[in-house]
Amino acid sequence: MRFSFTSLAVLSIVALGTSPAMAGKKREAAEREFYAPTVIAQPPAPQANGSIFQTSVGYTPLTSGARATSVGDIITIVLVERTQATKSNSADTARNGSVGLTPPTTGILSKLFNASDVSAGGQNTFTGKGAATQSNALTGEITVTIAAAYPNGTMLVKGEKALTLNRGDEFIQLSGLVRQADIGPDNRIASTRVADAKIIYKGKGEIANASRQGWLQRFFSAISPF
Repeated sequence: MRFSFTSLAVLSIVALGTSPAMAGKKREAAEREFYAPTVIAQPPAPQANGSIFQTSVGYTPLTSGARATSVGDIITIVLVERTQATKSNSADTARNGSVGLTPPTTGILSKLFNASDVSAGGQNTFTGKGAATQSNALTGEITVTIAAAYPNGTMLVKGEKALTLNRGDEFIQLSGLVRQADIGPDNRIASTRVADAKIIYKGKGEIANASRQGWLQRFFSAISPF
C-alpha cells in the first residue's frame, strides 16, 4: 500500500496535535485563561430618574469602608496550608494444632502399626505491620481578584502569580469561594477560610526537569511488577 506525501503530512500533523506535549500546552493555555485577571465591564449609564443620589454608580456603604466586595476588587490570600497525616496498623496471629493416635498393642493390628507410624501436628503464624506518615506545608501570599459576587455574600476569587527565576519558572494558582465577613479591613484573608479551594504550586525549567524521571524510566516503572 502506497501513501502519498500529502497523506504522510496529514498523519504527522494529527500525531503532533495529539502528542502529550501538545496536550500539555493546551492544558496550560486553558489554565492561563481561567486564572487571568477579571475584566471589569463598563457600568451602564445611570437613568435620568430625577434623583441626586444614585446607588448604581460606584456606591459603597459607609460601614464597609474600603473592603473588597465587587467584581474586579483585589484580595490578598495568606497561604497558611499545613497538613499532617499518620496511619499505622499491625496484626499478629498464631494457630497450632496436633493430633495423636495410639496404635493397638495387642492383636493382629499391633503387628501392622508402630508407635512412630502415626503422628500429626500443625502450626501457622502470621505477623504484619504497616505505617505511613505524610506532611505538607505551604506558606506565602498571593493576591487575586473577585471574579463573581453572589447574593448570599460569597464571592468567587481566582488569580495566578508567576515568578521567573534564573533557572526556571514558578507558578502559584488559586481559586475558591470566600465570605465577605471573613475579609479583614486590609482586604486579607487566610487560605483556610477559602471554600472549595484549589491551590496549585508548580514549576518548570532546569530544576523541575532534573527532579523528574525520564520517559523511559516512567515506562519501566509502570510495567515493573516489583
